[in-house]
Amino acid sequence: MNATEWKEKLSAIRGSFSVSIEKKPAENPEALELHYLGRKGELALLLRDLKDIPLEERKPLGALGNAAKQEMEAKLAELKGSAGAAGPVVKSDLDLTLPGWPYPKGSLHPLTHTMNRLAEGFLKLGFTMSDGPLIEDDYHNFEALNFPPFHPARDMQDTFYVDAKDQAGKFMLLRTHTSPVQIRAMEKQEPPIRVFHTGRVFRSEAVDASHSFAFHQIEGLYVDKGVSMADLKWTVDAFMKDLFGSGVKTRFNPSYFPFVEPGAEVDMSCVFCKGGHNSAGRCPVCKGTGWLEVMGAGLVHPNVLKSAKYDPEKWSGFAFGAGIERFAMLLYGISDMRMLYENDLRVLKQVQ
Repeated sequence: MNATEWKEKLSAIRGSFSVSIEKKPAENPEALELHYLGRKGELALLLRDLKDIPLEERKPLGALGNAAKQEMEAKLAELKGSAGAAGPVVKSDLDLTLPGWPYPKGSLHPLTHTMNRLAEGFLKLGFTMSDGPLIEDDYHNFEALNFPPFHPARDMQDTFYVDAKDQAGKFMLLRTHTSPVQIRAMEKQEPPIRVFHTGRVFRSEAVDASHSFAFHQIEGLYVDKGVSMADLKWTVDAFMKDLFGSGVKTRFNPSYFPFVEPGAEVDMSCVFCKGGHNSAGRCPVCKGTGWLEVMGAGLVHPNVLKSAKYDPEKWSGFAFGAGIERFAMLLYGISDMRMLYENDLRVLKQVQ
């Protein structure tokens, strides 16, 4: 490119810029600035071409180019100022008085929601919430709950022990159930006592559709004078009806737990088939029996009362414990416990 061609091109750029500036309404100032003065704008590229012109002609051409640049910058600044004073150049259809875009909200995890519902049910029955640590000593987790010294639950293949010892020199452990909260609650207050607790527990188990090494339980305890199995039956029945509806039924089957005597497994009528069969035939949840096991319960063993320095001749009580994951699966129709921990939004949004 020679000097004459360069001048002609500069004149064409200035003419094009003037036409764009004088349009009614004028083009966007930022777009014009980018088109002509940006790094790859028309004037910027033309100024770079000066390197191909002989040195003795380059200086006056550079002066012409800089003058054109300053003129464009001045007009663009004037255009920006007038646009700011007069408002937007292009009319917008946006109504600023409308509410913001409805972005999706978060929700409680199904397990949290289930724990809250369980807590509300027992608060209605006059229970108060208690608490206890996740890392327990052998005394509160086993000994005070009437577990014999060589009970298999104490084995390392069933319990997670930690690298710390209690005052008796025994290794501490991740609590295997929420029952230690019973002992700690009785140690803190005199009877009558009516408490419950929801929390996480840990057991060395393989993970499958109905088991996990970490899960949640709800624990309840009532100690007073003359407490009987009839009180336990009424409490459990009232709680189940509050949770699943007045049509649900409960039954007790004899069972063994070290910390209660007598002990029982509590079943509830199947909420899926309402009796053992559905329209497709045998119910896959209750296996056609019409009943689902939901908790263990019983009258507090006299040795447990003695551990808390309660006189078993004067006081009696009942205790119960249940897996919260089991209730969550029943409430939301979840067939595999692992779904509660996979962060699948299709599961998590069920409680919105």
